[in-house]
Amino acid sequence: MVAGALYTAVTVVLAAVAAWPIYASWSFVVLVAVSTVTAALVVALVTWRRWGGWIIAAATVLAFLVLAVPLAVPSRLGGPLEILRGIGEASAGVLVAWKDLVTVDLPVGAYRNLLVPALVVFLVGTVITLSLAQRADRRSAGAVVSGLLMAGFGLFFGRTSPSAPLVWGPVSIPAPVETAVGLAAPLSAVLWLAWRARDERIRSLRRTHALAAVAPTVRRSRTDRRRTLAGAGMILVAALATVAVVPWAAADADRRVLRSAAGPERQIAEAVSPLSEYRAMFSDSRVDDVLFRVSGDGALPDRIRVATLDSYDGEIFRSSGTGEGRYVRVPSRLPAADGRAVDAEIEIGDLGGIWMPTAGSLVQAAFAGDRQNQLADRFYYSAEAEAGVQIADGGLVPGDRYRLTATEPTAPDLATLSAPGAPGGVSGGENLRRWVDEHKRGDDGAALAALVQMLRERGYLSHGLAPAAGAAAPKWAADLAGYQVQPSASGHSVARIETMFQRLLDREDDPRAAASGNYVAAVGDDEQFAVAVALVAHQLGFPARVVVGARLTSADPDLPTCEAGACRADDLSAWTEVQGSDGRWVPIDVTPQHEQSPSLEVTEQRDPENVTEVRPDTVDDVVPPAPVQEDNTLNDENRAPDGLDLAWLWPILRVAGFSLLVVLVLFGPFLAIVIAKAVRRRGRRRDPDPRAAIAGGWEEYVDAGVDSGRDLPRSPTRRELAAALGTESGVRLADEADRAVFSSRTVTADEAAAFWRIVDTERRSLTRQRGGWRRLLAAVSLRSFLRFLAPRPTRRRPPHRDERGKRPARRRRDTT
Repeated sequence: MVAGALYTAVTVVLAAVAAWPIYASWSFVVLVAVSTVTAALVVALVTWRRWGGWIIAAATVLAFLVLAVPLAVPSRLGGPLEILRGIGEASAGVLVAWKDLVTVDLPVGAYRNLLVPALVVFLVGTVITLSLAQRADRRSAGAVVSGLLMAGFGLFFGRTSPSAPLVWGPVSIPAPVETAVGLAAPLSAVLWLAWRARDERIRSLRRTHALAAVAPTVRRSRTDRRRTLAGAGMILVAALATVAVVPWAAADADRRVLRSAAGPERQIAEAVSPLSEYRAMFSDSRVDDVLFRVSGDGALPDRIRVATLDSYDGEIFRSSGTGEGRYVRVPSRLPAADGRAVDAEIEIGDLGGIWMPTAGSLVQAAFAGDRQNQLADRFYYSAEAEAGVQIADGGLVPGDRYRLTATEPTAPDLATLSAPGAPGGVSGGENLRRWVDEHKRGDDGAALAALVQMLRERGYLSHGLAPAAGAAAPKWAADLAGYQVQPSASGHSVARIETMFQRLLDREDDPRAAASGNYVAAVGDDEQFAVAVALVAHQLGFPARVVVGARLTSADPDLPTCEAGACRADDLSAWTEVQGSDGRWVPIDVTPQHEQSPSLEVTEQRDPENVTEVRPDTVDDVVPPAPVQEDNTLNDENRAPDGLDLAWLWPILRVAGFSLLVVLVLFGPFLAIVIAKAVRRRGRRRDPDPRAAIAGGWEEYVDAGVDSGRDLPRSPTRRELAAALGTESGVRLADEADRAVFSSRTVTADEAAAFWRIVDTERRSLTRQRGGWRRLLAAVSLRSFLRFLAPRPTRRRPPHRDERGKRPARRRRDTT
């Protein structure tokens, strides 16, 4: 009992250490201490009173209900009605809090009912582990399973990044907590099992000697010493391998835990990039739509962020939603960052989609309205991207309301930034690099600020193609005094950006540009210019991302702002954010000017003086290039049919493949055992030597008995084995096997085939005697493979070749 209690205590400590990063609060420490002591008292009482399993289960449930509110849902401590609500939340948390735990940002503290999983682990887990550890039968080994599950709770539900490295002089050990828990949990289990096996052997010897009235002699044999040394060596090798290999493999790597696969990653990947939809917001049918309204009694933010796009593949800027920019659920509050405190109430209009307007660095989001519970449960936020997504029933709908409490950091001057170094990802094309090299003056942030200013001055605002002849000007241009509509294509691929810089370079090479002072040539809107500035920043060594949102206020009168808090479609903007070496992100407005129209004359060139060889006209077959993904949305009505559409087949194949993989992982080892037995049986049956085939048939018969759970005597004859197995034709098989092995007569293949037919019948008889469940266990049992590894009795005479199933000759005693 002492060893079982000690093993349980070690398991509780390891489980608490592993789960600490999940909660990181004193509420968790109190829960572990109280629930562990309560579990020990329950087990002690049931053991003392000799009650059964149903009593211990009922006592555990009663203890859970008593401790649930003060330990797991402390926010419900109050009047009787609040306590009843707390018990209801704790009971529901037994089923649903596990899912919530992998979606809320860590540490969760005592948020809502997320301490319920910890109460289940440390109350129910301790009861099960301690109860099994006190047993004297084979079921006691189940304590190892429950103990490992307790330690695995913190590892599987924990953080995605490993613990901080342990630095000891010049030595640095990555992931020390995970390594220690992962090594100590199985090591303590192995040591406890080894001690328990030794204790059982000693008690068995004492009982045997007590019956024989002989004093027990406990003497370690050579085999015992070999086992001890082998076990210690295996443990030492495993410990050294764990300490040496695991930290090396974990260095600079994210941990794959349950929360790694939980979140809105699928919805983010399937959603259309807001930057690709940006141009559609300025169509005449949408330009006056109110996307959302911002109000509040306190200080309002300067900018409202709809989406942060940090991944660019050369075609589309998207939100990756991975790595440090993962979207996770948040507890009731996040720690406030440095900056100006802002408070805003936002009501959704015609925005739609999953991208949820936020402001600054979020502290708290309080939802209201008919869907407030759904919105709170399906809200995900990325502190790195300072953006949120809402996936309740497909996203936001008109009428959704919430209040944001946040801090808006003070952005440093762009000219003072220093570049942290060349980031990875897609870079600009040859035209962009040439333009940057020709106009870059200075270094770091000052050079970037000058290039952005020049790009905006030499660009021209345009949200679409030119209207048809005689048609009215687009609505978005109505408020731009003296504006001349210039056509521009949508999209923000590298090719589209390269076209802009090609026109800038061509205009700069035109001598009439210098004469007129008009270098305006790049036509587009925030979609193209935000990406262009991001690529320019990338060229100068700055990490960059694109933000789609709206401005409530702006010092630049030419930039659009939301009027009276109503953010319409034509108020939507895109800007670029760059990161300095200090880690702070700085917003850069990129909207081009709209006052000076571009001049796109073609520079006159002299005719070439070299004689040109005139060749006859020929027609060559040109293979069109493979189509690339368009970064603008197409109307389904104008899309040509593409023939047979097999897109529906891929999700089915993916689900089927994943299901097959799960089945193979779960049942693959058992299937391997069944196949190994079939291969062994086939080899024995098809042995070309009939004598060996009959001997193999006897082995197959004995293996079937061993796998079915029969206890066989040590060093028996074949007849004794047949009697122990107790089948109808067992004795006949023993006699025929003895004759085939020991007689000198010829054994034919027909006799071997007949022998195997009897073996097949007896095998089925052995498995049917124990029922369907035992038959299944016998099919996957490894006892027949392991029985040859059992230690042989120590021989006191020279070894010789014995036939299996033949009793060794007895030594004749000298009576003289």
